[in-house]
Amino acid sequence: MAGAGADGERRIGVAMDYSDSSKKALAWAVDNLLRHGDTLVVLHVLHHGGEEAKHTLWAKSGSPLIPLSEFREPEVMKNYGVKADAEVLDMIDTAARQKQLKVVAKLYWGDAREKICDGVEELKIDSLVMGSRGLGPIQRILLGSVTNYVLSHASCPVTVVKGK
Repeated sequence: MAGAGADGERRIGVAMDYSDSSKKALAWAVDNLLRHGDTLVVLHVLHHGGEEAKHTLWAKSGSPLIPLSEFREPEVMKNYGVKADAEVLDMIDTAARQKQLKVVAKLYWGDAREKICDGVEELKIDSLVMGSRGLGPIQRILLGSVTNYVLSHASCPVTVVKGK
């Protein structure tokens, strides 16, 4: 199967920050890219903050893979410093049932640009889908664009779903 990992399954990554644009990226991946039996990998990067000491063990490697059954549990996600999002969970649950997807989440702490690329490499993602926040030219110059960085540095094809 073209584009499949060594074990024959496709691993489709979605960069998720729970913004409207990342939710649109997830919806696009479900509607246009994910096929029956694929693995959906939800990549989420948290900024370093107050919970940093709690996650020192995973500072470089990120969290262990979190299966959908745990990703659904607000208490489990709270332990990782992530608030559950009902809309995202509903989309993932529905897609998992309809397309018989294997769904896992992977959390990282640090710079989203680097950590998303690290996740693509580490998890052998075949294709990544991400939203675009739509920064203006000045903001993009000053802040840098996660999307531009990932497009240039990721080791797999990247689809950018525009917010509008």
